[in-house]
Amino acid sequence: MPIPLQRPIAVDLFAGVGGLSLGFEQAGFDVLAAVEIDPIHCAAHKFNFPNCAVIPQSVTDLTGDKIRELSSIGEKQVDVVFGGAPCQGFSLIGQRQFEDPRNKLVKDFVRIVSELDANAFVFENVKGLTLGKHRQFLEELIEEFENIGYNVQTPWRVLNAAAYGVPQNRERLILMGNKLGFELPIYPEQTTLGPKQESFDLPKHPTCLEALDDLPDAENFKTLLNSDSVSVKEWKAHSSYASEMRCETPSAWHYGYKRNWNPNELTASLRTDHTDISRRRYSETTEGTAEPISRFFRLHSDGTSNTLRAGSDSARGAFTSPRPIHYKHHRCVTVREMARLHGFPDWFRFHGTKWHGARQIGNAVPPPLARAIAGQIIKSLSIKPNKPRKKIDLGDVDLLKLDMSQASRFFGIAVPIGKRDRKSGAKKRKQEDIEIERLAAIS
Repeated sequence: MPIPLQRPIAVDLFAGVGGLSLGFEQAGFDVLAAVEIDPIHCAAHKFNFPNCAVIPQSVTDLTGDKIRELSSIGEKQVDVVFGGAPCQGFSLIGQRQFEDPRNKLVKDFVRIVSELDANAFVFENVKGLTLGKHRQFLEELIEEFENIGYNVQTPWRVLNAAAYGVPQNRERLILMGNKLGFELPIYPEQTTLGPKQESFDLPKHPTCLEALDDLPDAENFKTLLNSDSVSVKEWKAHSSYASEMRCETPSAWHYGYKRNWNPNELTASLRTDHTDISRRRYSETTEGTAEPISRFFRLHSDGTSNTLRAGSDSARGAFTSPRPIHYKHHRCVTVREMARLHGFPDWFRFHGTKWHGARQIGNAVPPPLARAIAGQIIKSLSIKPNKPRKKIDLGDVDLLKLDMSQASRFFGIAVPIGKRDRKSGAKKRKQEDIEIERLAAIS
């Protein structure tokens, strides 16, 4: 019997719902640990990646040894650490921005890469980090990676997801490097035309029409006023992009694990009950323009989506993600439609509420972009990716229904400061305790 090929090992820091995790898995990595402080995100990550150890802590409280202990990594070699640490503090000219206490999370990212002795790293962040005074911080960050023994690919690049098969105009800074002794990873060549590009001999990026046209209209289902999922009659994709999202062919799984899922269940589709006034305003908004009052962007059927944003948590006002207006229907898009515009396949699920679900997508790196980057990392490490044979069962769907306090109790942590939380009565809390114990017992 042939010896199974061992897949390279990855660790996701600041994991969120797992956009990077999915892309790296699809490129051939086994993501064995995901660190995320938000228990709502942890629960969704656990649902979608049941074989990955979710560590519900801040990176500040972790060491490389602790990550190995809390996961199945043990003494195995870690091949890559990836993630997008928030950068917040920028000091006065002449001072080192990297040492600003507000940038401690970035310092912790570098520290954990070193402590895990990873062969490679990928650091992603907002395009704004490359502009103005922020560039000093970026240069200092590169210097820190070089100080701990890594070659960094320079010049760094900002990549647009639309140039990698995603129907969304979304730019992210990507910084990557390998340990001394390994070949430097190179940035992936784009696979589709980006917005406003015409001169390249490449196929056009998927359009909003190609991404969404096959999805049943959520407003045809009364059930979706109170639930985020409904069973529908079998439907078939209308475009190659939609077929990829529905995993209708074996190649759509790439080098990732196939999931056991029900393709006839429309998920992440809780409806918004818009007022007649809002619907009228939306109907009067031309495709590709912003509605004057809400400033919501109306998708263009033949174009890309605007950048999908996360909104904010309770500590910063709990602003809802500004979901764009559908190009055909006079309503905002559903979370599932956002997921399609972001490159998440239909088996991938999010928290059942629109607020958390949209926030999880808006915070994520589009998986096709992540996969393109991960493919270059795996190549630079001289590893040949292999397709796993086994299928994975998704987690318990009740993980997607936990509120902040319930998710915190499930993971045995305190409710993160500043996060949304609602007090419950004693009777309800007792019922919740029983359900949380059930989830913990089967996880």
